[in-house]
Amino acid sequence: MAKGHRSQIKRERNAQKDTRPSAKLSYARISVTKACFVLDAIRGKDANTALAIVTYNPRYGSEIITKLLKSAIANAENNNGLDADKLYVAECYANKGPTMKRIHPRAQGRAYRIEKRMSHITIVLDEKQ
Repeated sequence: MAKGHRSQIKRERNAQKDTRPSAKLSYARISVTKACFVLDAIRGKDANTALAIVTYNPRYGSEIITKLLKSAIANAENNNGLDADKLYVAECYANKGPTMKRIHPRAQGRAYRIEKRMSHITIVLDEKQ
């Protein structure tokens, strides 16, 4: 168990927080594997190049990630006061979310399960030195 007063514990925990600008989308209706195809294409790229890649990518996940990337850039400019031209995609990942389970009727009274997967997508930006 942690020692100290509650406010001291909170202060220590907040000191360890990541201050880099980020954007997170929870419960996106796309599977992790499909989202990762698009995320792998932009990882490590600068923000303008990543935005161009995602804008012209034909995959469905690119629409979702375009919106999320624009949000992360806006967060960096407005909340952290960073220059948009110096930003790059430091981290981007998709974690598994809950799965909706549906039933598809088949022949002779059988039922097949359809799993509609969700994911939590996170994009973290950072400024180049």
